[in-house]
Amino acid sequence: MITLNPRARLMIPDGLAAPEALRRTTHLGIGAHQDDLEFMAFHGILACYDQKDRWFGGVTITDGRGSSRAGKFQDWTDDQIAAERIREQDAAAVIGQYAFMAQLGHPSKSVRDARETVVREDLFRLLEATRPEFVYLHNLADKHDTHVGCALRCLEALRRLPKADRPHKVYGCEVWRDLDWLVDSEKTPMPVSGRPELARALNEVFATQIAGGKRYDLAVIGRRTANATFSQAHATDQESAMQWAMDLTPLVQDDSLDPIAYATGFIDRLKADVTARLRQSL
Repeated sequence: MITLNPRARLMIPDGLAAPEALRRTTHLGIGAHQDDLEFMAFHGILACYDQKDRWFGGVTITDGRGSSRAGKFQDWTDDQIAAERIREQDAAAVIGQYAFMAQLGHPSKSVRDARETVVREDLFRLLEATRPEFVYLHNLADKHDTHVGCALRCLEALRRLPKADRPHKVYGCEVWRDLDWLVDSEKTPMPVSGRPELARALNEVFATQIAGGKRYDLAVIGRRTANATFSQAHATDQESAMQWAMDLTPLVQDDSLDPIAYATGFIDRLKADVTARLRQSL
């Protein structure tokens, strides 16, 4: 059995024993908040849906207590909103046929603090138990501090695995900054045109957020549609929905790479691309 911190909750939608449920995981999504997985890692959920040999596992790190509140939720306490967000995330796991759903219950400040070893330890134990082929994380250029902290804690945990057991591919996904700005040759495309009804159902689960004044359900679909249309300037659309990812695999393959230098390298290459395009027309 896997041992996590006392606040953690592990839910298996189809009732399989926990060790087997974790072991079958091929695609693993790790998000900071309830709803991040459905918004950023739909590519992995879609790849595993209705499959027998591929399974998506979900991990949400924070407790959801700091959520914005409006409408019918405006007077809810932190305890009430946290409990409802946990319920919503479990419901999404059932709809999406996840292998498992782990909600670790850490406060956001713990995720952002590199000195808090318990977050990294929980993640390492889950990675050790699952050994996924594909991992979906927040991207390193995300503008939400907790998302950035989440990505860094995940990379630290991944680097603790023996190299032979590390994932084949690690994606840094879009949430609080889209990745359309990446130089085209460095964009990792994640086509998500299939099963639009599943995408809508997953997005709409999170009523606490939608009624709280953020129409994520519409915005996420809109971003995917825009990505598909604007992906190619001189070709017709090949997909109706697309998500971009930052390839984080080199950071997991080579422990000597600095995450800051790696992330800002994408920005430097964008600057070079913009400069070259301007100069050729001056």
